[in-house]
Amino acid sequence: MTSNKTLAAISLMPQKGEPCEYLLLMLHGWGANYQDLAPLAQMLNLPGFGYLFPNAPFDHYQVPGGKAWYDLENFPNSQLLSQSQELLLNWLTSLPSQTGVPLERTIMAGFSQGGAMTLDVGLGLPLAGLCSLSGYLHYEPQPLETTPPVLIIHGRQDPVVPLASAQQAKEKLTAIGVNVEYQDFDMAHEIQPPALELLQDYIKRIIVNS
Repeated sequence: MTSNKTLAAISLMPQKGEPCEYLLLMLHGWGANYQDLAPLAQMLNLPGFGYLFPNAPFDHYQVPGGKAWYDLENFPNSQLLSQSQELLLNWLTSLPSQTGVPLERTIMAGFSQGGAMTLDVGLGLPLAGLCSLSGYLHYEPQPLETTPPVLIIHGRQDPVVPLASAQQAKEKLTAIGVNVEYQDFDMAHEIQPPALELLQDYIKRIIVNS
């Protein structure tokens, strides 16, 4: 069991007293920190959205200032994964009371290891949608009564997380009934403008259909 530790997060809310109708949560990758994806808020420019960028709970063993959701170097025998899952789940379920935005109007996205955590913890929650960017599945998904729709984006030249990992995630999630939209691009382990445009479009479509 974990302690009363919680996740620190960068919070970027609508300006000029505009209401926050939706939330977009973005989980950084292994060795980065919560500042890594924060610039995407301005680039996505989604009206009515607040943005939260949580910091992973564990220090990276090699990168000064870097964080990790779990010790990837010891996976699949990580002792930290269950702690991270619990911390992320507790943080997520506390957000409606803190922000006034229900989970049904909350979208979670993650890059690389953050994408893996998004698919892991987010699939069992009543979120509006999940987005995995250059991510992967670190577990065998089991059928659930209801699941959020999922967008998977990946680079065809990704040298860190192979394209096959994204394709496998698509196949496994589709097999258990998840509504998956998949797209790969000519890019490496990164988020290029075409991928960001697709993410923006996908989020807008989710909101229209919610």
